Amino acid sequence: MSGTEMYTPAVPRGSKQTRDRLNAAIYHILVASSCFIMLYPILWMIASSLKPTSDIWTTTASLIPRSPTIEHYINGWAGFGTISFSTFYKNSLIYATVGTVAAVASSACVAYAFAKIRFVGRKFWFSLMLLTLMLPGQVLMIPQYIVFSKLGWINSFLPLLVPRFFGNAFFVFLIIQFMRGIPIELDEAAEIDGCSKIGIFFRITLPLIQPALITAAIFSFYWTWEDFLGPLLYLQDPHLYTVSLAIRSYSDPSAGTNWGSVFAMSSLSLAPVFAIFIIFQRYLVEGISTTGLKG
Repeated sequence: MSGTEMYTPAVPRGSKQTRDRLNAAIYHILVASSCFIMLYPILWMIASSLKPTSDIWTTTASLIPRSPTIEHYINGWAGFGTISFSTFYKNSLIYATVGTVAAVASSACVAYAFAKIRFVGRKFWFSLMLLTLMLPGQVLMIPQYIVFSKLGWINSFLPLLVPRFFGNAFFVFLIIQFMRGIPIELDEAAEIDGCSKIGIFFRITLPLIQPALITAAIFSFYWTWEDFLGPLLYLQDPHLYTVSLAIRSYSDPSAGTNWGSVFAMSSLSLAPVFAIFIIFQRYLVEGISTTGLKG
């Protein structure tokens, strides 16, 4: 061995395996701790919904009810007045489902036009669409309310659903990014075979952008399901209330708030959100990762 060479002592295999296991254990402990901190408010809400009313604020830190009860779920599902909570659940499902289908379908059509069809002023209209993403929603509230009021649409779902049939700028941009990864040769081959633009869209493009469509659908459903301000502005009849408005109605500052029912119905309102995330999480990750890496 020459003088310029350095001697590197061999690391025992057992020592390296022990260090790797220790690092893995520390990593999992940190991740589990962070996960628990993020989930604690939800766990606390579910636990409080199972506690008697007298224990909700006296055992605030406890996640295990001393005397579990489903009384709050029974009272909460009974609703208020003559309206049960099933009516609010049905309204939210209709609003979220129809709104999601309308937003995703229209956004896919608009995205296809921008990505695959050349027309005069395409770049200008695309830039104008992106500029709408910078507008705060509060800026549009008063003009939209005036328009819908003159149309006689107040106290109906029309102001909440009709605008969704004209696309969503964020979803359009998301789907366009995914479409740019589709080889143009597929469209050219279809055109040679005599396929029209509409045929290419339905037979080739739509099946290939399924992850992006599912990602947009998940986001749209989440945002629509949890929407509070929109229904608050346009819905006046309690029979049309969504889940978010109904939960707010359980709160009465003048007489007192039934916190047990609020927590119980809030817990039930999370069921569709969790179900959709668990079923479609693979598509959500795939859609975000593939659309976010394209220029």
